Amino acid sequence: MKRLFDCILSGFAILVFCPIGFVLAVILRFTGEGEIFYRQKRIGRNGKPFSVLKFATMLKDSPNLGTGTITKKGDPRVLPLGKFLRKTKLNEIPQLWNIFTGDMSIVGPRPLTKETRDYIPAEILEEIQDVQPGLTGIGSIIFRDEETIIHESGEDYHEFYQREIAPFKGEVELWYKKNRSFLIDLKIILLTAWVVIFSDSKLPNSVLRGLPVHPLFNPERNGWGIDAASD
Repeated sequence: MKRLFDCILSGFAILVFCPIGFVLAVILRFTGEGEIFYRQKRIGRNGKPFSVLKFATMLKDSPNLGTGTITKKGDPRVLPLGKFLRKTKLNEIPQLWNIFTGDMSIVGPRPLTKETRDYIPAEILEEIQDVQPGLTGIGSIIFRDEETIIHESGEDYHEFYQREIAPFKGEVELWYKKNRSFLIDLKIILLTAWVVIFSDSKLPNSVLRGLPVHPLFNPERNGWGIDAASD
């Protein structure tokens, strides 16, 4: 049923977003480095690699520059239009095709690069690797301020990500696997749209209960984040 839902919704969304996608493609062609799409190898369900599709927001050689596959706040590799696309999540629109072809789902853990995926503790990864990655998910909502948090740590990006971010991402996605349902997926879809518009909203915390707790992701920091009362 979930696969049928993904096919119908992604097919409809592709038709709806085609005009927007066309305009963005024209702008991208004549700005920055002239690249329209960015393809990056990500790890999907059960460790199967696939190419995730996005609108180009960074320099073409970004994976070999700076912090590699981890993006930091104010990253100089991000192109001017890319900042807008990333903030509004419009850069993710091409992934509707990944959903339609079966590499991804509408809702699920965000697909990671092999490097960042390997940072997740092995025992958690073993539990969650059979879940189809998604265009959005609870992780997309919680970790939307990830770049700022890593930047403000003042530490090596990769070391901080491995120690603080990756294990918590694993816990969050394990929560999703244990609680997933059509209703949870619907809530996550609506909440994703909500926090893009109202970034300081506390609504996600009141709608989704029992989420894991981490001191870096709290109400004081991001306006709505997870607190002990939700555990």
